[in-house]
Order: sequence, then structure tokens, then C-alpha cells
Amino acid sequence: MLVGEQPGDQEDIAGEPFVGPTGQLLRSALEEAGLDPAEVFLTNAVKHFKWKPQGKRRIHEKPNREQVLACRLWLDEEIESVKPAMIVALGATAAGTLLGSAAKVTRDRGKFFESTLARYVSLTVHPSSVLRAPDSAARAEARRAFVADLKTFRRKLSKI
Repeated sequence: MLVGEQPGDQEDIAGEPFVGPTGQLLRSALEEAGLDPAEVFLTNAVKHFKWKPQGKRRIHEKPNREQVLACRLWLDEEIESVKPAMIVALGATAAGTLLGSAAKVTRDRGKFFESTLARYVSLTVHPSSVLRAPDSAARAEARRAFVADLKTFRRKLSKI
């Protein structure tokens, strides 16, 4: 199970997580890491798209603590229903939701945490951060590091 922050504009319209450019990057990175995207449950910590208007576009805004807490029930129900062997938080909002405020993405990415949520719980960057890297060299390096994290998760799952 991969847990992101919240739906983006395209996800909000489609009613499914990770269907826009970030989802395309995520699926290709999963495949490159040797994980079948069809076997990965994708969801978000927050179930609604928080945004502000900018011209004709809806621009993402970070959800606040109350919005995260209000959606936690649905995330817990998804975890109970899916019973994943591994849960990976994608980005700071998901990491805070699943692991608490002490978890830091840049420091803890790829590490595993004790948790009652699943046998293995870890975190990495949100794939949208790869797309937001400032130039093509930085995007290539961010993608390489993201795929390396996904390969770490695949290796851990292969030991089950």
C-alpha cells in the first residue's frame, strides 16, 4: 500500500488516486523497481482536494491537521480492508499521518518503523517532488533515488 497526501486536480476529477502526471511517474518507477503497479494499493491520507483558484486552474494547497485527522478513519478502514504486508508513506503529510511528526522524509526515507499498521512500514518522497525538481538533471537524480527506495521496498517484500 502506498499512501500519498491528497488527490490532485486530475485525481479529484477522476475520483481515483494517482491518475495524473504524478501517477504516471509513480507507475513507471514501480515497474522499473520490479514492482507490479496492479498489485500495489494506492490511496491518500486526505480524501479531498484542497485547492485555491489561480485563473482557470485549481492549485494544490497543503491540507491542515484537522483535515488529515478528519480523513484518518477512512485510511484506517482501507488498511484494515487491504491488510497490506507493507505500507509506504509518500511524502511528509502521509508520513506524519502514519508515523507521527517525528518522522522526517529526508532523514528517514527507506528506513523501516515498528508499527501495528502492517508488517513493514516505511516512507519515501512523494513522486510529485520528482516532477518539481528544478531542472532535468535534478529530476533525473530525484527519480533515480525514488526508484532506489522502491527497490529497497521490493527486496524487503521478497523476504516474506
